[in-house]
Amino acid sequence: MRKGRQYLAIDLKSFYASVECVDLGLDPMTARLVVADPARTASTICLAVSPAMKALGVRNRCRVFEIPRGIDYVMAHPRMQRYIDRSAEIYRIYLDWFAKQDIHVYSIDEVFVDVTGYLDLYGCSARELGERVRGDVVRRTGIPAACGLGSNLYLAKVALDIVAKRRADFFGQLDEGSYRATLWNHRPITDFWRVGPGIARRLAHKGIRTMGELAIASEDPVRLEDIYREFGVDAEILVDHAWGVEPVGMAEIKAYRSHGRSLSNAQVLGHSVDANSGLLLAKEMAERLALQLVESRSVARSLLVWVGFAPESGSRTPCERGQVRALEGAASPSGLASRRGTFSHAAAAFEAPTSSRHVILDTLKRLWPYAAAVGWRIKRIGIVLGDVESSDAPGRQLSFFDVSLSGRRECRCQQTVGAIKRRYGRNALIKGIDLLPEANARERNEQIGGHRAW
Repeated sequence: MRKGRQYLAIDLKSFYASVECVDLGLDPMTARLVVADPARTASTICLAVSPAMKALGVRNRCRVFEIPRGIDYVMAHPRMQRYIDRSAEIYRIYLDWFAKQDIHVYSIDEVFVDVTGYLDLYGCSARELGERVRGDVVRRTGIPAACGLGSNLYLAKVALDIVAKRRADFFGQLDEGSYRATLWNHRPITDFWRVGPGIARRLAHKGIRTMGELAIASEDPVRLEDIYREFGVDAEILVDHAWGVEPVGMAEIKAYRSHGRSLSNAQVLGHSVDANSGLLLAKEMAERLALQLVESRSVARSLLVWVGFAPESGSRTPCERGQVRALEGAASPSGLASRRGTFSHAAAAFEAPTSSRHVILDTLKRLWPYAAAVGWRIKRIGIVLGDVESSDAPGRQLSFFDVSLSGRRECRCQQTVGAIKRRYGRNALIKGIDLLPEANARERNEQIGGHRAW
């Protein structure tokens, strides 16, 4: 770990809700507002709730029907493009203070900043600098923010998530010493970054319920070996974080390049559908992914399709019904059961890396019977194109199947379709299946991340 570094984690409080409050002329900290689509059912998830709603016990990401009766509130429908634009506007404010290489965008409403080199420039402490930046965001946008300050990136994140969000001034500060002194006994352990309910349960089985207990366990060689057997390479991260240690800095983040790339599309359906309707929806999703490949001049080596079945489909899994069988020439599909419904997937490798919509759709149709169980209602669908690479990547194995006249003609056609959609909108050109009653591509083309764009 670099010595003497200072990192800020800045989070825009209840970002979607705050944007709506500001646009409506309401105070983001006192207004009772939830962001949810009123056109959907009462089971739809609230994308954000304002701090005033949280103070009344309404949890973030709850469903509309879970909001207690008797609470008066405003419901604003999601406007994802508006949130993206506001996030970009706030990022430009950060650029007024810091260089791009010292900022890591963690999400649409959260960033990390290495402020070490700016303290002499601005003639203030790291905390004072954080307060100035946060104040500038509020002054120029009206959106409140919280800050975490730490001697490494992990401590900055914990200072934000656990300390700042529980303080009246929305500012938290930690170093390794104060982290161990104040948070080693903190519960629940899931409040700490990267510790979800699954990891918490596995740690609890070993008698570990706090970060302090994990740190103490790591000092015992026998228990440490047991932790590594349970978590593998992730054990190193867990133990480091238990001690408040994080060796990765901003330079390492900026230098990181993923070894693999994929394209994916998934959706949770408003109501369950049968296997035939599910295939139609999957075809629409595959069409969109194939177009993305052509537009980015990329090819994929494999396709995976997964489906989530509705709980009312029954208690047996597709495997138990004999629906999952070995598929010749492809990776064997498999099904996995869960308590609330089932999940199943199937995958296959293409004969050669491709961006052909015909190849992708034919492979999808071949895999579908192995992923979708007959008689089971489908609630979720996802498609993943794996091992995506540039179509002219060096060392790529060429294939006689990729150079046919029909293949080149299809590529030019897809490029033209993409150009028209970019200029006139995604619904400027649609296919016949998109007009069928169960299709939803036209609706999804007007959305961002499955929610209304405006």
